[in-house]
Amino acid sequence: MTTRYKTRAIVFRRENVNEADRNFSVFTDDFGQLDIFAKAIRKIVSKLRNGIDIFFLSEIEFIQGKSRKTLTDANTIKRFDNILSDPERFNIATDIGEVMGVFIKGQEQDQELFNLLEESFCKLDDNNLQNGKYFLVYYYFLWNIFSLLGYHSEVKNCASCHGNLIPSQVYFSGKDGGVICEDCFKKETDSSNYAQKINSDVVKILRIILSKDWQTLSKLKIEPLTKKLLLDVSQNAIRAFCPN
Repeated sequence: MTTRYKTRAIVFRRENVNEADRNFSVFTDDFGQLDIFAKAIRKIVSKLRNGIDIFFLSEIEFIQGKSRKTLTDANTIKRFDNILSDPERFNIATDIGEVMGVFIKGQEQDQELFNLLEESFCKLDDNNLQNGKYFLVYYYFLWNIFSLLGYHSEVKNCASCHGNLIPSQVYFSGKDGGVICEDCFKKETDSSNYAQKINSDVVKILRIILSKDWQTLSKLKIEPLTKKLLLDVSQNAIRAFCPN
């Protein structure tokens, strides 16, 4: 007898295959990340097509075959309609999905990660979120997924010497695992360690993100230079933390 599995799933990536099929990358309540094959779902008559799609939270049912998991039923729990209809939000959700694809490998249940992904999509979908603040959801997700995966960045004291930080003399080092002071930066001799100069506003933002204080984060006024530095330091962290 074929065993059917049922769980809640957040779709973060999809790929069309063959003439009418589709593969979904999902993160689930009970099984962690899964790749699910949906046969003929792109046909108008498919009973599955309204129950699951990119950036949906759905209850799904699937069976395990010899080489893949096949979707047998899907019912929508929540459509993130603002994400689906707004190109900027859609692109940010896609970036979040790319992070999931890079950092989450294999099948392992992780309720905190499921909650973070759902929370991030809910924040990005929020009608009250100003369009100039959409990008903050990506960083909120990125730095908190780092933390959940064991790459928690030190942002309160120097990650190298553990001394106090001087606001005008701060650097970020992925190798050292966070913000470092100028003295430690000057002592660095490893040419492979790319440490970059940042400012106190970036440190403040990272502290707020890692404390998961979304209410404060969403109200911040972020200058263009700080936004650029936040992008740079995030790319630095991705390079340092990315699994081989």
